[in-house]
Amino acid sequence: MSLILTVHRGAHEIGGSCVEVAHPSGERLILDAGRPLDALERATGLLPASLDLSRPATVLIGHPHQDHWGLVDELPADWPVWTGKGSAELIAITARARRQPLGRKLHTWDSRSGPFRIGAFTVTPFLTDHSAFDACMLLVEGAGKRVLYGGDFRRHGRKGILVDRMMADPPKDLDVLILEGTNLGSDKSCRTEDDLEEDFRALFDSTPGRIFVCWSGQNIDRTVTLYRAALKSGRRLVVDLYTAEVLDRIGEGTRLPRAGFRKFGIVITKGLRAVYGRNDEGFIGRMVRFPDSLSAKRIGPRDVIMLRDSLVHDYEKAGVRPGPEDAFVWSMWAGYLRQGEGAHGWCSRGGARMIHLHTSGHAAPDDLRAFAEAMNPRVVVPVHGANWQDDHGIPRLHRLVDGEAWSLA
Repeated sequence: MSLILTVHRGAHEIGGSCVEVAHPSGERLILDAGRPLDALERATGLLPASLDLSRPATVLIGHPHQDHWGLVDELPADWPVWTGKGSAELIAITARARRQPLGRKLHTWDSRSGPFRIGAFTVTPFLTDHSAFDACMLLVEGAGKRVLYGGDFRRHGRKGILVDRMMADPPKDLDVLILEGTNLGSDKSCRTEDDLEEDFRALFDSTPGRIFVCWSGQNIDRTVTLYRAALKSGRRLVVDLYTAEVLDRIGEGTRLPRAGFRKFGIVITKGLRAVYGRNDEGFIGRMVRFPDSLSAKRIGPRDVIMLRDSLVHDYEKAGVRPGPEDAFVWSMWAGYLRQGEGAHGWCSRGGARMIHLHTSGHAAPDDLRAFAEAMNPRVVVPVHGANWQDDHGIPRLHRLVDGEAWSLA
């Protein structure tokens, strides 16, 4: 008898990840319960049909992106759900911001505390480099087998050294590496965040007016990149209340920029003030005490300003309008951009200079190959990719289809 591995969703697509590892004793671990990227906003009933909900299981969430945790509330209420401490904070913030607070408790691990037991399994989280804060790879051991779930990772972010260290000293005698392939067969940029920082600094130095930037408030690496570039250019970075809360919840004991840092502003808009007034008035009370908390009317002529579609109305009402001396930067995946609509359309109509500056949150193809070689598993099971029909130079691939149960014997 051996472990049985099932990729319930993700064998041939990006996002919606859900992988099961079953022990001969009947105990099960579910690695991620992600929402499919193409799911409609309020759609429900999205769990993979092959996932047996009638038997007990424990769920492990590798990082706080919704394509890895977004279906947690559809799981049976008696299934324990585990994730990292930082990930739990960010999942709770996202759920509340979507006005769909989690209906369950999240159990947490410390990503630096080493292995822990879940029934017949030993689980070891490895903090890794990804565009999501607190992202972890997970080593699962049981029935004499060792499975490494790579989750989502890269080597070109601000924590790339974590992957380098793991490659230099990999887990021994791996039977299976479950490997993402998001960027296989694509031409997405995989430049370093340091390179991006210099591009932003050059843009800030060459722009007479303000710079409006669209980026994810949970992409901590990008916030750090923008803050460092702004400081080098003598500008102030201004974020919204949501991003301020993200940094407030995870920043304690770190060097992450947040309220009270030099040239770090927080714009308190009417819309987000109303949201926090309903949920956490005390947070707003703490934020307004900082000298660089400001209303939209007080945004400065050289500020680097966070922008998202939902902020446009409040900026307009405050008289903040982009012009020819300003610049607009889309700092997310180009596939999310709706040309001429929302924030993009607002800045374009105002005559702002339009720019795309971004780097992927996922590993480059060469880094995927190097990582697989360094891990040296008996078998590589591909997931989280749309171009796994080719091996891309990655040896010992064992392709599964969604819902196929495979014994590691």
